[in-house]
Amino acid sequence: MDALTRFFWFCSGVHQPTLEKHPTDHNKYVGIGATIFFTGLFAALSGGYAMYFVFKGDTAAVLFSIFFGLLWGLAIFNMDRYIVSSIDKNASTGKQLLQATPRILLAIMIGMVISRPLELKIFDKEIRERLKVSYLNNQRSKIDTLNKAFTNKYTIELNKLNDVKAQRDSLSNGIKADRQKLNFEVFGTKTNETSGVMGYGPYAKRKEEELKQRQQNLDTLNSDVRKLENFVDGRKQFDGLLSEKLYTSKELDSLSNIAGFADRNWALGQLSFNTNGTPDTATAMAVTFIGLLFIFFECLPVFVKMMSVRGPYDISVGNLESSQIHSSGKDKDYEIEVIDGVHDTRVSSSIERKKKKYKGTPDQHIYDTEDKEED
Repeated sequence: MDALTRFFWFCSGVHQPTLEKHPTDHNKYVGIGATIFFTGLFAALSGGYAMYFVFKGDTAAVLFSIFFGLLWGLAIFNMDRYIVSSIDKNASTGKQLLQATPRILLAIMIGMVISRPLELKIFDKEIRERLKVSYLNNQRSKIDTLNKAFTNKYTIELNKLNDVKAQRDSLSNGIKADRQKLNFEVFGTKTNETSGVMGYGPYAKRKEEELKQRQQNLDTLNSDVRKLENFVDGRKQFDGLLSEKLYTSKELDSLSNIAGFADRNWALGQLSFNTNGTPDTATAMAVTFIGLLFIFFECLPVFVKMMSVRGPYDISVGNLESSQIHSSGKDKDYEIEVIDGVHDTRVSSSIERKKKKYKGTPDQHIYDTEDKEED
């Protein structure tokens, strides 16, 4: 338990030798350190999950996600540790607020970055369904666009095909009606257009000859229709219309499974609206509150540090810093006085050596050596 306590102290960025002297502040900084640690842990999970979708499909996707997750978590942990430890509890309330404002803004941005990948995982099922709808609508729109372009490109051929089909259908209906009349004539059924006398008479023979001729015309029209349809199908195959079909349920499942981070992030944003474009208030509030939860969790160490009263540890740290500043100032004064005290002696010694050097004394080589050493 002592090792865990010291670990959380390290996470909070305190000066442990000083904190050990003040037991009443131990739990406060254990709580702050634990909050910072778990924020870094959530950041690691969030970054790893996001990176997994970036490299999804790669054989090393898991390794990349673990490496980046640890790196991202350590970066957020170090940043949070610095933010909390840099707030001076010995300063006035206004100064503390001034110190905390940029740190809180930074914490909000970090919370937003951390929360997004975790939100993607929380709403994974809803995101998949929204992606399926999007992919299906996009494919339908693509097919409609291709059909419209094909219709504009081959307007003459398509109009001719429709005209020939209309002639064929009209002739086919007429042949059916005339064949019925012929049967009535042969079997003696009395109508406005038949004699009512059973037998294969002159009227029936003439009618049958007309039907044969019209059947030949119908065969010709059917042949023309088949030729035009083959031409249109060939053009559709060439332009890619026949290869474009609406996705099946299995294909939509596969596409949603391999969707990247950008598509999933877009789908998460679309959850605030229904498929018909109307606002989905319940889902929008759920997404918003989850994001706010992570933002608050990221800002929590700063809030805890600011809300906590100044304890004996904070006073001791302030005194220690003051004494170190005072000691540093005295060290500066000491160095200045020493330099000033020896300055005149160093100057006079250098002057005497230079004079003896230029007079050419026997000990010139000794002074030259001293000059070199001094330089």
